[in-house]
Amino acid sequence: MVLIVKDEDALVALGRSLAGACDRGLVIYLRGELGAGKTTLTRGVARGLGHEAAVKSPTYTLVEPYADLDLPLYHFDLYRLGNPEELEFMGIRDYFNADALVVVEWPERGAGFLPPSDLEITIAVADVGREVSLVPGSEAGAQCVQKLGGP
Repeated sequence: MVLIVKDEDALVALGRSLAGACDRGLVIYLRGELGAGKTTLTRGVARGLGHEAAVKSPTYTLVEPYADLDLPLYHFDLYRLGNPEELEFMGIRDYFNADALVVVEWPERGAGFLPPSDLEITIAVADVGREVSLVPGSEAGAQCVQKLGGP
């Protein structure tokens, strides 16, 4: 499924819709160049789950937990990850459970230590805003895309 998103507000709205379409235990990989809108989309997901405070990129802390929500959200940004083995030291496996939604920016930097994605989203800068590609990697991911209006 490929969507054209015209501006930041529309990207946040897509994230809100994504939050409503996702089930517990879903792992979402976000791909795209710096500044493409990965954190903006995640802000929309957090808003859709009921988080109204600031949503920042966890570039230095690696993970920002929103564990107080009805559907807990864990937002990872692995851009500054020095070595994928660091994920093991921070207890990465504890975050991936059936009761949470996990969003991972720059998942390629955690290769070998992350579970496979249920949904992979790629955001690319386009002439008219952003082109957002959603590719399911599991049945749960396919159901999420279908709820968003995809095939």
